[in-house]
Amino acid sequence: MMQNMDFDWLGLSGKKVVITGAASGIGEQIAISAAQAAAHVILMDINPDSVMALKNSLVEQGYKVDAFACNTAELSQVQEVAKTVARLGGADVLVNNAGILRTAALADVTPEQWLHVLQVNLSGYLWCAQQFGAQMQAKGKGSIVNVASIAALFPQSNSGAYSSSKAGVLLLSKQLAVEWGPKGVRSNVVCPGMIKTSLSAAFYADPELEAARARMTASRRVGIPQDIANAVLFLASERAGYVNGTELLVDGGMSTVLMDMVPRPGFNKVTGVVNQEVKA
Repeated sequence: MMQNMDFDWLGLSGKKVVITGAASGIGEQIAISAAQAAAHVILMDINPDSVMALKNSLVEQGYKVDAFACNTAELSQVQEVAKTVARLGGADVLVNNAGILRTAALADVTPEQWLHVLQVNLSGYLWCAQQFGAQMQAKGKGSIVNVASIAALFPQSNSGAYSSSKAGVLLLSKQLAVEWGPKGVRSNVVCPGMIKTSLSAAFYADPELEAARARMTASRRVGIPQDIANAVLFLASERAGYVNGTELLVDGGMSTVLMDMVPRPGFNKVTGVVNQEVKA
């Protein structure tokens, strides 16, 4: 077994970690990082070719991996996967990550567009939590990590139901924590900010655009999937054993720079705030 020693401290070795939306982007990096932590990784994705390709790649590297083609918006499909996972010993960790975005102004979004996004981004999270959370409750221990978005906290215009669905994830996660915490199951949220993935690579083809986006963060860089995977694995692990019902914003400080974005004569300088009175 190939094991990244940097991850030993997480204590995820041998744990069955179920990851939805695992075949690309952030989900793929979470899966790779969980495998490197010696977890038994269980991949779920709507794309059968992609999820099997990732499984084969990880197995070839010596990791323990199972994979399932599954539309998490369909409860019956989630139930079928959960039955197999139960036979493997039951889930220890669930990472709810599968998500979609359908662009539309609220004045124009159709019922079909609205409901489709809610079914995947919110209802699917509940279906997975119900099925795999029951296995955790039977063990008296487990962790659910729900991947939301900075758009859950700040409205993203012209994105249809996306922000609403992600905001729903925040309260869903808190309710799971309250109801299942006494049964040993923790539930937390990671809210990614700007993350460069294969799906968003086109946004960053222009170096000036990437630099402009980087300036919108306190860390002065755009995030990468590994940044999110690190946060997810921490919350999944017993190192976060007393973290329950919380939201972790992983945005490089983007949400903290609002006042620095406001033009203020005499103040907006790279070297710091200028101590002088500014007349209106």
